Amino acid sequence: MFSVSPLKISILVIIISLTCFFMNVTFFNFLELKSLDLRFMSRGIRAPGGETLIAVIDEKSLSELGQWPWPRTTIARLIDVLKEYDAKVVGFDVVFAEFEETSSLKEIENLSREVSRMGMEDEQLTRLFSQRKEAADTDASLARSIEEAGNVALGYFFHTSLSGVEHLNAEDIGKSEALIADSKYKIVQLRGAPSDVPIVRAYAAAPNIKPLSEAAKNSGYFNFVPDMDGTNRWCPLAIQFQDSYYPPLSLAVLQHYLDWPMLALKIADFGVENVQIGNVTVPTNEAGKMLINYLGPAKTFPHYSISDIVNGRLDPALFKDRIVLVGATATGIFDLRVTPFSPVYPGIEMHATVIDNILHGNFIQRPGWIALIDIFAVIILGLLGGIVLSRMRALWGLIACLSLVAVYLLFNRYVFNACNLWLNMIYPVFTILTVYMGITLYKYVTEEKEKKKIRGAFQYYLTASVINEMLKDPTKLKLGGDKKDLTVLFSDIRGFTSISERLTPEELVHLLNEYLTAMTDIVFHYEGLLDKYMGDAIMAVFGAPLDQPDHPLRACYTALDMMEELKTLQKKWEEEGRPVLDIGIGINSGDMVVGNMGSEMRFDYTVMGDSVNLGSRLEGINKEYGTNIVISQYTYEKVNGKLFCRELDSVRVKGKALPVKIYELMGKGDDAAQWRPFVEKFEQGLSFYKEGRWDEAITSFNDVLSLRPGDGASLLYIQRCEALREDPPEGAWDGVFTMTRK
Repeated sequence: MFSVSPLKISILVIIISLTCFFMNVTFFNFLELKSLDLRFMSRGIRAPGGETLIAVIDEKSLSELGQWPWPRTTIARLIDVLKEYDAKVVGFDVVFAEFEETSSLKEIENLSREVSRMGMEDEQLTRLFSQRKEAADTDASLARSIEEAGNVALGYFFHTSLSGVEHLNAEDIGKSEALIADSKYKIVQLRGAPSDVPIVRAYAAAPNIKPLSEAAKNSGYFNFVPDMDGTNRWCPLAIQFQDSYYPPLSLAVLQHYLDWPMLALKIADFGVENVQIGNVTVPTNEAGKMLINYLGPAKTFPHYSISDIVNGRLDPALFKDRIVLVGATATGIFDLRVTPFSPVYPGIEMHATVIDNILHGNFIQRPGWIALIDIFAVIILGLLGGIVLSRMRALWGLIACLSLVAVYLLFNRYVFNACNLWLNMIYPVFTILTVYMGITLYKYVTEEKEKKKIRGAFQYYLTASVINEMLKDPTKLKLGGDKKDLTVLFSDIRGFTSISERLTPEELVHLLNEYLTAMTDIVFHYEGLLDKYMGDAIMAVFGAPLDQPDHPLRACYTALDMMEELKTLQKKWEEEGRPVLDIGIGINSGDMVVGNMGSEMRFDYTVMGDSVNLGSRLEGINKEYGTNIVISQYTYEKVNGKLFCRELDSVRVKGKALPVKIYELMGKGDDAAQWRPFVEKFEQGLSFYKEGRWDEAITSFNDVLSLRPGDGASLLYIQRCEALREDPPEGAWDGVFTMTRK
């Protein structure tokens, strides 16, 4: 049969975690992406390099320059000013996909057609109409500014889904491809024989109009592909359209800014290997996407209103040799994007971030070998968690679990901040937490099973409060053959055999049950262990299974209360005309072997050893001395001063070579005054007895009888002294009485 253990639980959790890891479970991937966002936010804002500025179409610009879309002449004016300011490159996150029709141009065209219809055209009019038409053609004006500036990179858009392009035919798609043909990767290096590269594919392009496309120095798409949760974390550095691959606007701008270095796309059999721009290698995933290393929220890069630029309100030195990206931030025309820092982030600033990342080699990387570290983290943390948690209780286990999680999170955060490496956070944390929950559940089930077993084993032997205390911490209970200092109590009914002969079975059972119930309640009151019933006898243990430092005192208090309760029962029985019972109690303290004794199928929790046997002998010795409670010297030494006792004798019990002093337990120390007079006379007689002065001993014991008529111990000693006087002992007299029966 398969047995469960904390280590096996840890291994099972590790296997489950790694299986989910290799299967790329969507739920865990979603959580990992969110944890990546938290790492960006916890890292805080980082300053960009300063090469990139953003010229924004904001509310101020719309108020001063008119509502969007602006005349192409306004855009041309912006380009002219930026050229005058010596901007190194200007990139537009705006597409001019349609020709601009102005009222002036329409009026000139209408007038030209009317003159032609009337047959009034001549060379001068034709030249005049041509000049006026050229002056009114704002698209041509913008194209001239772009061409003369020589530093403009235009943006365009790819349709990456079939929806929205159904109306386009092959000729339309071919025309759009021709307009962006100059922007594609000129160098595509293939390593191996890639068959199905997982690059983003486009079905159609939405380029700028032909005059602008031809006038621009370069162009690139401004598509971003969000993750499953709608957040933009990646910039695709290559999109496949027809049989060619195209770079984004950010790379088009950079190529111009870096004075036209080589731009190469490297593809291996597994997908995109990287993108090379000059001496800079840009890391990508197999789909050709670069993880954007966001530097902060919106406006981390400096924003300048276009109205301030075209109206000359800014220092031209701000723009000298800089990259200027043009885009919208005004409400209504805002290119909104969701990023790790904000759900409202300008798309133009994403291009700026990509440019800054590449310029400074500031990449968040997740190379292939990182997966080995993730796997190693899952295995090590899972096993470490299993080893640590299996040795702890639930609360400390939770603290240890959270500590492990905290240490790993801090390590993960350090690696992210200091090394720009993206280690998986979710799978290792999931492993630790699941190991904790699995082991805690396992412990709960096994401990509940163990508690049920303990409760079943002890419910008839211990009071409920003691059992509950044991169940709070079962580790306090050490089962199976421990050697401990304990106290054992034996009690027995005097003459029970003769009493039972006079009663019917029903009467006997009723009498015995009443007696045993009362005595057991007292044992439980002092939290003793009811070891067993032996017919009419009771055996109780104090100091186990839970430690009780005052176990001798508990046993003695139990014996005294048992005698008090017996007096109440005797009065009741006498009134009812039933036999009156009397008992003897023996108590001994010492080392005993305690634990489960028996077979695997059936066992009892009990005590064994010479100290137990001595306790049993002391119970029987009451008959000799006419007493009710006899305790050994080992118990007496631990209760002396708290309880009142009188020394009875020094005896050598059967099976023991060395003599043991025995004492009669008479009551609590507060009540000593009532016993002290006759006890002093008894101790005097006992002293004479030990010295062999028989006549003086007899006199003292008779004095005891005058104070306490019928004292059994004094009557016994008078008999012994008379016998020893008639037949003196041979050799040296040690005053020890040797018992010949149990």
